[in-house]
Amino acid sequence: MKTLDHWTASPWRRSGTAVLAGALPVLAFPGPALWWWAWAALVPWLLLARTALGGRRAAYDGWCGGFGFMLAMHHWLLPNLHVFTFVIAALLGALWAPWGWLVHRLLGGAPSLRRAAAALLVLPSGWLAVELVRSWEGLGGPWGVLGASQWQVAPALRLASVGGVWLLSFLVVAVNVAVAVLVAVRRARTPALVALLATAAATSAAWVWSPRPDTDERAAIAVVQPGVVAGADSPDRRFDREEQLTRGLSGRDLDLVVWGESSVGFDLDDRPDLARRLAALSRETGADILVNVDARRSDKPGIYKSSVLVGPDGPTGDRYDKMRLVPFGEYVPARSLLGWATSVGEAAGEDRRRGTEQTVMRVGDGLRIGPMVCFESAFPDMSRRLAADGAEVLLAQSSTSTFQHTWAPEQHASLAALRAAETGRPMVHATLTGVSAVYDANGTRVGSWLGTDASASRVYEVPLTHGSTPYVRHGDWTPHAALLILAAWAAAEGVRAVRLRRNPPARPVPPAHTAHGTPARPGR
Repeated sequence: MKTLDHWTASPWRRSGTAVLAGALPVLAFPGPALWWWAWAALVPWLLLARTALGGRRAAYDGWCGGFGFMLAMHHWLLPNLHVFTFVIAALLGALWAPWGWLVHRLLGGAPSLRRAAAALLVLPSGWLAVELVRSWEGLGGPWGVLGASQWQVAPALRLASVGGVWLLSFLVVAVNVAVAVLVAVRRARTPALVALLATAAATSAAWVWSPRPDTDERAAIAVVQPGVVAGADSPDRRFDREEQLTRGLSGRDLDLVVWGESSVGFDLDDRPDLARRLAALSRETGADILVNVDARRSDKPGIYKSSVLVGPDGPTGDRYDKMRLVPFGEYVPARSLLGWATSVGEAAGEDRRRGTEQTVMRVGDGLRIGPMVCFESAFPDMSRRLAADGAEVLLAQSSTSTFQHTWAPEQHASLAALRAAETGRPMVHATLTGVSAVYDANGTRVGSWLGTDASASRVYEVPLTHGSTPYVRHGDWTPHAALLILAAWAAAEGVRAVRLRRNPPARPVPPAHTAHGTPARPGR
């Protein structure tokens, strides 16, 4: 411990240590996918902020750790955004500065039992507040929410059906705080152990009592993944490859065929020849085809990314225009100020246009599907809304072709497991270049992934479910509870400060001395 204190005595070494400590939780996400690591990954960061010499230094530790976390989580953006990746990480990392201050406030020095017990609720609530702020679309959305690291853990997915990914984040941070208290605050080991037991009890209760989706029938849904198609004429050649793969699905008794994001690079009204080819494919396969058009529209100005349903007679009229766009990838926030990003990276040269409302489509014999596009699958509220509106299957059309051979494709595919578990609805994640995946209503994988090296089509027997999860019914109650906890703690601290101001503790009076140099003894 003394060696660590000596090492972190230098501000530069301490800042570097905080950056590394903040980056540690990323190992719990795909690609490494060490899900168990998340339950202790924050401990070094917590212990560092706790030992800061004052709240200001602790806030700086929080900022540095947040920078490390954001940079590690989005490191695959470096080849595209270059130096701007560091700027984004630094700006988002600042959100953790108050959290670092909060860690020092509650656990710094020799915390009382009361402070340590409060930390077990307040610090997870503070972390959740940070995740809520950075989940705003303009700040990049909820990519890398800590609870999302538990996408392959069945008990955690059951908890997600109760309180969404937010409940998982809260519990993961609470366990990390409890471990840090066990390590560094001996007098508070009892409440730390109670917190660990409470987490285990909550998990067990969710496993036993949370309702399981009722499965009664299946839908045959095919995913068409053409693989990487590059070059100046790639839109035409990609369409040809998707057409070839889809034609191979004839005779499979399908309910739906799904193509990935930007699978059609032309507006179908401008290219009736493509619309006719899609209608012919629908007749051959006996199923409607959900494509994604990334093109300038003929009926209104601007470029849209749209999920378009095509039947045997052509486009059915069902269309969903993407509502939440990827910052810098599909639009540049405050372009007048940040437009220079296009000169140092591959930021969007022209902003895409936004849709205005979500859509539930009917396909085949009445199957209701809820489409989303790209990183919209990271937003729990969007899939929750589709489930509440009657969608029986959730769909995400994506393209991660820019980020082949990075952690991004697997991270993106893993999010569908959480959305499925939260809503009690199966989810199909269809991409151009992998990873494509399908999950049942419990978040369990159906069949195998189509990896980034695959150019293929695959049919999945997707179990359909009915009923509603607590998360769909009650929504984001976990973040609301976290904000109430923070407000209650802040109010209690305010009351305590007022009381101390009105009744300051009496200063100890030094004892009087007699002529012989010994303390006087009154009454003697």
